[in-house]
Parts: sequence; structure tokens; C-alpha cells
Amino acid sequence: MLAKGHMISDDDARMLETEGMREVWVSELEEGEVGEDEAVMQVASEVGCGSLEIRLAAGGRANLFATEPCCLLVDDGRLKQINCTANVVIATMVNFAYARSGQRVATAKSTPFAVANAQLEAVISIAKERGPILQARPIRSPSLAVLYTDPGSAERARQLFESIMRQRLERLGTSAALVLASLEEEGAVAKSLQHLLRAKPTAVLIASTTAPAGPDDVVGRAMLRAGCQFERFLAPVEPGNLLLLGYKGEIAVLSAPGCFRSTKPNVLDLALPPILARYRLSGWEIAGLGHGGLLA
Repeated sequence: MLAKGHMISDDDARMLETEGMREVWVSELEEGEVGEDEAVMQVASEVGCGSLEIRLAAGGRANLFATEPCCLLVDDGRLKQINCTANVVIATMVNFAYARSGQRVATAKSTPFAVANAQLEAVISIAKERGPILQARPIRSPSLAVLYTDPGSAERARQLFESIMRQRLERLGTSAALVLASLEEEGAVAKSLQHLLRAKPTAVLIASTTAPAGPDDVVGRAMLRAGCQFERFLAPVEPGNLLLLGYKGEIAVLSAPGCFRSTKPNVLDLALPPILARYRLSGWEIAGLGHGGLLA
């Protein structure tokens, strides 16, 4: 009849009596305690920022929902710190996860009925120390460019990968705005890259039919020739080890050999959401993808 944590009113007491209830177990807040609903709402409002909406749920729980397509950024270290500090725990989606509009991305749950004010203040202090631990970074109208390359035929890679590319990007709520196909030769690839970069897309994806051996191979040399600076080669992710990420200014240029052959999970599912949200993914962060990087 009444949910756990419900504040009993005079009308509730009369209803319980009508139902034949003569005794009920209750909990009363003591001095220095905060009710569970107030506690989780305070925590949720401090730990998250960005495109988020907080909704109170029954039983001392506050859920955080994405208000638009976004990439979730999570400070894992401070999340652990909070979850060891008080009788309030927070669960989130994984770092760099893509979230649809309306999707639940995190939840804060308290112990039943009350939280000590000192513990609540400790949690809020951790959140305020360096800002929110959870950021829903919006993905707003990203402009993606795709360059297909093949050593023998400029159009072969496009014919092989275009349908798969479309399916993969649709999962992230986007599509390729600019598309070129190039013979996989250093000068031709560099020229095509320069053409795409002049349009200033959010990112350029290079889909090659070969498996380049890194920065010294055709694609890597072409990226350098087009003015890119390398951020990282090799990702601790399977499938997707041969990821090559560079930047031309703020534009990410990403080569992921083999990853455009299939719609199955691979390194692109981890790297593309932050890139689409215009977050500058670092080599250190790519190295951190090893925990959970075994996707198949």
C-alpha cells in the first residue's frame, strides 16, 4: 500500500487503520541525518553535469537521464572514492559510452531511510573538489568525413564498406556528410585528406582494405603529409588493435584497419562517441581502454 521510505501522513494513518493495520514499523530521522530522497537528489545534482535530467525514483534513488544524444565521460577514480565514502552509491554507464536521448546513464542509491549529514557532506566535497565526476557531453550535428582507400581501385573499398559504415554510424545517430575514395598511394591519400580537412569536419575516418603497419605505412605517411600530428598508434582493444589516431588542429583523423568490415563491436564503438562529442581523445585515454577492451 505504501512504498518503502514513504512519509506517513495523517491520511495514511487513517487508511492503514481502515485496512485493519494496528501497528507499522517506522524510522524517524535523528539529529544529523538527512532523508534518503533529499540525500540522493543532492548527490545527483553535484556529481553530474551536461545534458542531464535528474528524476527522483521510489526507495531513495535518483536517476540521471540524457536529455539529448551524448557521450558519457566518467572520472573512474573519484567514482570509486565516492562509492567507498558514504551510504550513497553511484552506478554509471562505462566511460565514453554513447547515450541516446532519454536513456538512463547513472543512478544514485542510498541506504534505507536516512544518510548521516557528515557522510553526505563528504560526498559533495569530493564532487566539488574538481567538478562533477560524470559529464554528459552532447553530440550535436557532428560532421563526419569518410575516405575509402584501396591499393588497386579507388572505388573498391567504398563498394565493400559503405553499407557497413552507414549501419555503424546510424547506431551513433549520425552519417557521413563527406565521402571520397582514393587509390592507396601516399600522394593520392594525402591529397584526398587535405580536401576533406578543408571542409573542417568533426572527424575524418579512413577505411582501408589493407592493414597498415602504423605511422610508417602509406596511410600514416599520408596523414603526416596532410599536416596531421599523431596521438596514438595501437589500442589495447580486440578487435581494433591497429588503431591510428591523429589530429589536424581540432579535427580527429582516425584509421582503424579491419574495423569497417563488420558492424560487430570493435574499437570504433569506444573511440567514436567522444570524438563525435568533440572531445579530444588522448593517447593516455586510449591506453586506458584495455580494461574492458576485449570485445570479442
